[in-house]
Amino acid sequence: MKSARSVRILTGISVTVLAISAISALAFGTVNASINKIDAFAGLDKRPDKKSTAVNYLLVGSDTREGLTKAELKALRVGSVATAAGKRSDTMLLVHISKARDKAIIISIPRDSFALIPQHTKPSGKVSPAVHSKINSSFNWGGAPLLIQTLEEMTQLKIDHYIEMNFVGFARVVDSLGGIEVCTKKDIDDPKSHLVLEAGVHTLNGIEALKYVRTREFDGMGDIGRMQRQQAFMSSILKKATSAGVLLNPITMTSFINSSLSAVTTDEGLKNSDLITLAKQMKSLATSNVRTLTVPLSDLNYYSNGVTASVLWDPVLAPELWQRLREDRAVVDEVIPSPSPSSTAAPKVEIIDKFKTRTAEDNICR
Repeated sequence: MKSARSVRILTGISVTVLAISAISALAFGTVNASINKIDAFAGLDKRPDKKSTAVNYLLVGSDTREGLTKAELKALRVGSVATAAGKRSDTMLLVHISKARDKAIIISIPRDSFALIPQHTKPSGKVSPAVHSKINSSFNWGGAPLLIQTLEEMTQLKIDHYIEMNFVGFARVVDSLGGIEVCTKKDIDDPKSHLVLEAGVHTLNGIEALKYVRTREFDGMGDIGRMQRQQAFMSSILKKATSAGVLLNPITMTSFINSSLSAVTTDEGLKNSDLITLAKQMKSLATSNVRTLTVPLSDLNYYSNGVTASVLWDPVLAPELWQRLREDRAVVDEVIPSPSPSSTAAPKVEIIDKFKTRTAEDNICR
């Protein structure tokens, strides 16, 4: 089903950074959920060097229906588990957390990004040579390891940890928080996600939230508009999960943590002890210190090597972005101009944001 293929659930930063940060507010014994593990780095030998102790997460949304009830499948109109075997992911996030653990950069990567998929071995055992395709093909063909290899070769940025979430996990996390507030300036009536919302502010439950992050057909902006809404949605989860109403409510907090941790699949190296250590380091992380952006693009309808309707990363800005992250440098520059000899006023700091970022605070409904 075409609409199902377009589903990409991207709330990894709130499920990882926020859920695990919340653990420090509770006795760890109240958390009884287990985390599914996979060998996400299987067969990856030649990998980029790390230049700092910053941490890079690759967050992926899977459209598998496993775990959804019949009522939820009907509400989403995505068919049955049997009619949509397997899983796909078209949009993914790179999350860079600074070495000081006080800042985060969340980068949306379009599912249709033009990419060179490295040589890989198919499930049949046949070796497939390197081939140009859209980046989502790497996950479809080789799962997490091939996707990680593809991204690392494109960015020269080493991925430290992998986190994957599916339909049911996303819905459970939203419901555990009592719903998430979104705001839309336009009426939404999307025939593929089946979401109907009037312009204004709404609190969405898990199933409604799934429809919201799927929506891409109502405003003519396609995946670009969808990614902007996903970034805004993540910001709303960030705000809700760190609110006093959640942090100071043991029942809600425990439900949120258990829902979050049981909803994700991670690489084998991401251990509970690592999560607790990271949580303690990130207490100063605030929505104003989280910046969201889409990888810079130069062509939204690119054709090359037989790949049609792909999007091309900007040949200048994209490499600069990855270089900054490799060196753990800010993506927004603050420049203090030289004052004129006759001026007595303090010079005003000039903000240069060539990557067109937004803070999580900017994304939240006002």
